[in-house]
Amino acid sequence: MQNLSEPVIRNIVEEVINRISRQAGAPVGCPGNASHFSLPNTPRSFRGYNGLFSDPNDAVAAARTAFEELQTRTIAERKEILAVIRRIVIEQSVELGTMELNETKIGRLEHKIDKLVGLGKNAPGVEFLKSEVFSGDHGLTVIEFSPFGVIGAVSPVTHSLPTIANNAINMIASGNTLVVNPHPSGKKIAAEGVRRFNEAIAKSYGIDNLICVIVEPTMQTADVIFKHPNINLIVVTGGPGVAKAALSQAKRAIVAGPGNPPVVVDETADLDRAARSIIAGAYYDNNLLCLAEKEVFVVESVFEPMLKAMERAGAVRLNAAETDLMTQKGIVPTGEGAARHDVPSRDFLGKDARVLAAGIGKNVSGDIPLLFGETDESNPFVNVEQMMPFLPFVRVRDIDEGIALAKKYEHGFRHTAIIHSNNVLNMTKMGKALDTTIFVKNGPSTAGNGGGGEGYSSFSIAGPTGEGITTPLTFTRQRRCALIDSLHILGK
Repeated sequence: MQNLSEPVIRNIVEEVINRISRQAGAPVGCPGNASHFSLPNTPRSFRGYNGLFSDPNDAVAAARTAFEELQTRTIAERKEILAVIRRIVIEQSVELGTMELNETKIGRLEHKIDKLVGLGKNAPGVEFLKSEVFSGDHGLTVIEFSPFGVIGAVSPVTHSLPTIANNAINMIASGNTLVVNPHPSGKKIAAEGVRRFNEAIAKSYGIDNLICVIVEPTMQTADVIFKHPNINLIVVTGGPGVAKAALSQAKRAIVAGPGNPPVVVDETADLDRAARSIIAGAYYDNNLLCLAEKEVFVVESVFEPMLKAMERAGAVRLNAAETDLMTQKGIVPTGEGAARHDVPSRDFLGKDARVLAAGIGKNVSGDIPLLFGETDESNPFVNVEQMMPFLPFVRVRDIDEGIALAKKYEHGFRHTAIIHSNNVLNMTKMGKALDTTIFVKNGPSTAGNGGGGEGYSSFSIAGPTGEGITTPLTFTRQRRCALIDSLHILGK
């Protein structure tokens, strides 16, 4: 993720509006005519169809053929292929981001665009493939990184095309090809993005189907991909159900599972900075990010000053009655008996703060980024990964209680945690206690994935299986090549 400046965002949004005005009668973001975004019929033969498949067996066969072709190409050619994907997601970010928002109807347009531009610039590539070399009296050993082969992947509705594009860059960089079973609610933008990538790559480099996508994805098509003998590795970015399905397979799985990132604010924190950071992370794409701030525990001695800092930074505080109503409407029960649990309301999930406010009869301006209110720890917003721009703030006695509750409601996902403090001991204590994949100190959650912090970004954060923020090396096998003793040249 790369945070764009306000003028850049305004220019982008104005361009989107201008496109819509010029395309009277056409779907938003689709140049030309209304049929541009429709999916072509996909025949049984896999040849020449730019990665679009109805049958997962055909998709795997096509990806396998593409993998074998990719093995004949140089690393320099891989880099050029990745440059094609990077160029498309950057240059076409407005159009593709608009398509994704129109289809999924969750998130914010400026952030859909920002994610595509950011991954185009920051997703790691072939530069990560550095061999290790050991030399000495007994010869030379080189550890190289080789591909798995064909990777079966599942992508989420929250970041459908960004996840596919980011994974494609990582996986192709390391010499793999991939077959994607996208979330059904993001299948059209997934297919359109994959079609554009493959079409451009085939035109320039004569290799098609490096990225294959199922155009009508189901759990059944995912199961076929998971179990297929020519799928060498499974990579899942999604909820607990699909993660469990991947981990039950008799092959290696890399799983980026759910999160419920807590924030702790202690008495030494710069409260205004903390407020700006919490808002920046929690409202990004309307809180759809798995690493976004979900609940905030504030030491009692600075609790009221912290809430005032939130208001100064532009968030809107709900009173007790409004917070109760938000809880009733924002988090709803599902399932029966022992399977009954709370989930985010579809009416509020990923919607703007003004939509949430309107849902409880409150009027706020359209530029309000975030709503917040005081709750106790039993409030469902604390326990549930809500994915909407409302944050519960909970009073805690001291830093120790704050860390204990943060650990409790992070649920052991070991995904992301955030602290605002100027006490290094408190930072260290929380870091050790929660042991999360991402731990952000005095900044927005997005800084932990390259958005305003140092380092690369990725849309697959593999906490359950331990790989962390994925890179091309994540999708490689190690090969050790050993040359024993001296190298004797003939004739010497």
